[in-house]
Amino acid sequence: MLDAVNLYLDSKGIRIGTGTIVDATILHAPSSTKNSTGKRDPAMHQTRKGQQWYFGAKAHIGVDSKETVVHSVITSAASVADKHMLPDLLHGAEKKVWGDAGYQGQTEAIHEAAPEAQDMTSRRARFKNYVDEEARRKNTTKARVRSKVEHPFRILKRIFGFTKVRYRGIWKNHQWLCAAFALVNLYQHRNRLVPQGA
Repeated sequence: MLDAVNLYLDSKGIRIGTGTIVDATILHAPSSTKNSTGKRDPAMHQTRKGQQWYFGAKAHIGVDSKETVVHSVITSAASVADKHMLPDLLHGAEKKVWGDAGYQGQTEAIHEAAPEAQDMTSRRARFKNYVDEEARRKNTTKARVRSKVEHPFRILKRIFGFTKVRYRGIWKNHQWLCAAFALVNLYQHRNRLVPQGA
């Protein structure tokens, strides 16, 4: 469904370009064992973000850096590190790939998936004894582009209300997420898709 919607957007002039921003978000799953099997969903896992633990799945997306069209969706357990899904989120024709610090050190994986891509992921700027001001300045510049990846997540979670997984298992939730992000793409560009004067 996502590909069909993106083809429709392409026919309307909203095209996927040569820049991709990658990111992931956690979707909560019920951690309760008060169900018929007496167990938590075995496909979901827990992970720690900051000082808090989360149990559920993770939605990884690849977004066009110019039009903010979601072109790739991968669903995994929450415990899977963002960087492991990076090659699957690229379409191969990228010139630049943006990502947060969770994707740093993946230049080789980026070049395998997209040979002409430049690695624009954020770098570590704070160290034990000093702060690398140049890396910090570059990260701030990269963050202006990278922030666009949060728009689809905001629509998915705040407007559509999809903050928790709907089904047991990864496969069913992945199918739901593909449909949801197809709708996110249509929602983002709704003003451009409505005929003039309608």
